[in-house]
Amino acid sequence: MKLCITGGGTGGHLMIAEALAEAAVADGHEAIFIGSTSGQDRKYFEANSTFSHVYFLQTTGVVNQRGLGKLKALWLVLRAFFASRAILKKHNIQATYSVGGFSAAPASFASLSRLIPLFIHEQNAVYGKLNSILKPFAKRFISAYDEASPIKGYPVKDVFFKNARLRDEIKCVIFLGGSQGAKAINDLALSVASELQKRGIKIIHQAGERDYERVRSAYEELGVEAELYGFTKEMPSLMERADLAVSRSGASTLWELCANALPAFFIPFPHAASDHQYYNAKFIVDNNLGWCQREGEDLIATLLTILEQNLALKSKALMEYSSKDVAKKMITDVAMSLNA
Repeated sequence: MKLCITGGGTGGHLMIAEALAEAAVADGHEAIFIGSTSGQDRKYFEANSTFSHVYFLQTTGVVNQRGLGKLKALWLVLRAFFASRAILKKHNIQATYSVGGFSAAPASFASLSRLIPLFIHEQNAVYGKLNSILKPFAKRFISAYDEASPIKGYPVKDVFFKNARLRDEIKCVIFLGGSQGAKAINDLALSVASELQKRGIKIIHQAGERDYERVRSAYEELGVEAELYGFTKEMPSLMERADLAVSRSGASTLWELCANALPAFFIPFPHAASDHQYYNAKFIVDNNLGWCQREGEDLIATLLTILEQNLALKSKALMEYSSKDVAKKMITDVAMSLNA
């Protein structure tokens, strides 16, 4: 099977693309990638990937543009649409998988125009604008939050499952603000740092590169030892050592925590598109798998309350809830649908 994977812009979309590419190649298929010169697409796949070919077309987001900016963005999408049609024809692509994000628009529409089956993965509890438009035309629409989804779960690297363990005592808390950091989470960590140290609880803290120096200085002034990072690629091993996470609720991090059976207190990014981080976390709370609270509420009191709880029930529930090999199931589904 010759598969095109398209989409990106942000790390969350691109991690799904990477997981699907690895699963496709492992099953003996060929996968190409069509993304954008904007966003993080090149950073992820230009130098090293499992794709046989990668293409980065000049596009930008349309929804967040106004006036002439929107017209220019639409013009770039139109040009990239024709370029995508040529790429799909050149590689004799049999199916396209969109992982969402503005990067996905040209190749997704190009696939439909060439009658190539389009498969979609929606990473958030609230559908993105592009996925909402494309869903009626998709051969399959996969979402971890949708009961009607034919495949349940979220594509997560196997290492998070391999490192999973039951948590029944809090000896280490990890604070995760994402690659850019999160001031609300950083401030919360600093506010409870002395109390955590008093209780003998170790702190791992990924503060983001922009806020790293401020947070480092604050820990020094408090006289608190913390394992501090601006940005790190060692997240699987850091999560493995932690017993509780305090985190934003972007989809990839949320489902990595679930796969690792690491209970989490989610503090959604308040300016996420369509408030999707809140609804991602709400899904976890509604299934009694974690906690969620918005910025501006009494985060300190909630966290201190969580520290008094036995995490074993939630950790065990996470182990039972998470689905392994989701990317492999998605690729197998594509191959079977083409042979049907």
